[in-house]
Amino acid sequence: MTETIFSKIIAGDIPSFKVYEDDYVYAFLDISQVTKGHTLLVPKKVSANIFETDEETMKHIGAALPKVANAIKSAFNPDGLNIIQNNGEFADQSVFHLHFHLLPRYENDTDGFGYKWETHEDIIDDAQKETIAKQIAAQFE
Repeated sequence: MTETIFSKIIAGDIPSFKVYEDDYVYAFLDISQVTKGHTLLVPKKVSANIFETDEETMKHIGAALPKVANAIKSAFNPDGLNIIQNNGEFADQSVFHLHFHLLPRYENDTDGFGYKWETHEDIIDDAQKETIAKQIAAQFE
């Protein structure tokens, strides 16, 4: 399997704002911060997409998703939460390492037709991201 930016993040070769980790998954803030607390959950075992992911890996993802979602809920009390997972370039997948977006939704972040996908990497600096990540990670302590 080809090394991805996510496998480099998991290995510690690229810095990230970690919120959760166990033997099988790694969760960290998405640099775009579409909404406050936007987190990615990735399996440590690389597979390009859901079609190539084995059942055992999915069991670990399935166990971790509610843990991370509830930590985000406890940290920020969003009005809702989207879990988004894209498979293949045609479905807007840009990193070919299975990953799930946990996107907290707040009352004023919709456009009347669902949700906005507006990135904020230029607005939310690393110090703010570190604070956000610590607030989520603290829910696991």
